[in-house]
Amino acid sequence: MEKLTMEKIVNLCKTYGFIFPGSEIYGGFANTWDFGPVGVELKKNIKNAWWKRFVQEDDKTYGVDAAILMNPRTWEASGHVGSFSDPKMDCKKCKQRFRADNLIEEHDKNISAEGMTNEEMQNYINDHKIKCPHCGGFDWSEIKQFKLMFETSRGTVEGSKDTVYLRPETCQGEYVNFLNVQRSMRAKIPFAIAQIGKSFRNEITPGNFLFRTIEFEQMELQKFCKESDSIDFYNDYKNRAMQFVVDLGLDSDKLRFHDHDKLAHYAKCACDIQYNFPMGWEELNGIHHRGTWDLSRHSEFSGTNMDYLDPETNEKFTPNVIEYSIGADRLTLAILCEAYEEQQLENDTREVMHFSPSIAPYKIGVLPLAKKFHSEKAREVFDKLSRYFMCSYDETGSIGKRYRRQDVIGTPYCITIDDNTLNDDSVTLRDRDTMEQITLKIDEVIPYVQEKILF
Repeated sequence: MEKLTMEKIVNLCKTYGFIFPGSEIYGGFANTWDFGPVGVELKKNIKNAWWKRFVQEDDKTYGVDAAILMNPRTWEASGHVGSFSDPKMDCKKCKQRFRADNLIEEHDKNISAEGMTNEEMQNYINDHKIKCPHCGGFDWSEIKQFKLMFETSRGTVEGSKDTVYLRPETCQGEYVNFLNVQRSMRAKIPFAIAQIGKSFRNEITPGNFLFRTIEFEQMELQKFCKESDSIDFYNDYKNRAMQFVVDLGLDSDKLRFHDHDKLAHYAKCACDIQYNFPMGWEELNGIHHRGTWDLSRHSEFSGTNMDYLDPETNEKFTPNVIEYSIGADRLTLAILCEAYEEQQLENDTREVMHFSPSIAPYKIGVLPLAKKFHSEKAREVFDKLSRYFMCSYDETGSIGKRYRRQDVIGTPYCITIDDNTLNDDSVTLRDRDTMEQITLKIDEVIPYVQEKILF
C-alpha cells in the first residue's frame, strides 16, 4: 500500500459518511468538522470504551458533566485570562497567519522557542530569514499576542453585559467540583473525577484534519492524592493510558512516550504519548503531575477552603493532582489512520477499516441475498439484531459490492439472508478481516457477536 496521506483519509471520511467539512454548503468554516452517520458511531464507541475502562471499572473514579460556561473568576484562577495567548504573525504577501514559535522550531528542530519574548522571536526570524511556509515570501508583520479563549457575553441590556468565556479546557470543571464530589460520594483520598466534554480554542492551526481544531472533545480525569503517593499514580496512569490505546487497536510500534524537558512552574513531571500520524510523530494524550497548584489557586480566588481532612489521621492537606487527558477527536483520527488498509485481492482491490469490533460503528451488516425473495426475512432479522447492536441494512447491488461497502466502514460481521434462512433460520456470517464464512442460527448470532465485541 502507498504511504497513507491525510488527504486520503479526509476524502475517504467524506465519501463514506465518517466526517464532513463544517458548514460545507456555505464554503466551509476553517478547522471545523461535522461527524457523519458512521463517524458519530465510531467516536461514541471510543468515548464509551474510555469511560468503561477508566470510570466503570474503577470504583474510585466518579464522573461529572460540568457546564461549558463557568464563572469568569475560574479562568482568572487558572491563569487563562492573564496569559492564555499565542504569538502570531502574518505573512503580508499571502495573508496567512502563523505562530512565531512554531516557525522557529520548524526551522530548527533543536531549538525551543518557549520562554522567548516577542522581540527575541522577531529577531530570530529576521536574522535567519525564515520564509512563509505557504507562499515562500519573506515579508512578516510584527508579532502580536493572539487570545485563545472565545469570549461571549451574559446579560440582556447593552452596555451592562458581563464577559464570559467558552471553556478552553474541561479540567477546571473537575477542580471546582472537588468538594461536591468528595462530599456527595463520601469519597476518600485517593479518588478521581472524570469527564468527557467539549472545549474551544481560538487557534490559528496548520490544519491536519481532526488533529487540532477550534472545537474539540476531551476525555480526561484528575486523580486527587497524597503527595507521597503521587509519583506512583503518575506512573500508573502513564502505563494505563498506553495500554488503553493499544487495546483500542493502535500499533505499539507507532506509539512512544515523550517526557517534557520544560515544565510549568507548578508541575513536577509531564509526559505525552505520541503517535506516528501521516504527518509524523505528534501528541496523542498527556499525563501531568500538577502538584497542589489547581486546588490552591481555586481556594485563593474563591475564598473556599479546598483542603481535604483525612478521617483516619485527622491530617488536613491540599491534595496533589495527576491529570490524564486525551482528545476524543484526535484519538478518532489515529484510529482511522491505523485501521485503513488497501488490500490487493486476486481480482480487485478492497478498502477495509480494521477497527476493533468493540469500537466499530456498525457491528453487523444485514444483507438479503436476493432483494425480491429475501428482503422481508432480512428486515425481521435486522429488527431483532438492532435491539442488541448497531446494524446496517443493505439490499442494493451485488452481494460482493455490498461486502465491500461494509468493509470500508469497518463492519466486522455481515450476515447473508438466503433460502436456508427461510427454511431453517440459518444465516451465513462473514468475518471482515479473514473474509471466512460460517453458518449460524439467527439466535446464535447474538451471543457470538456479543462475545467478540466486548472491550
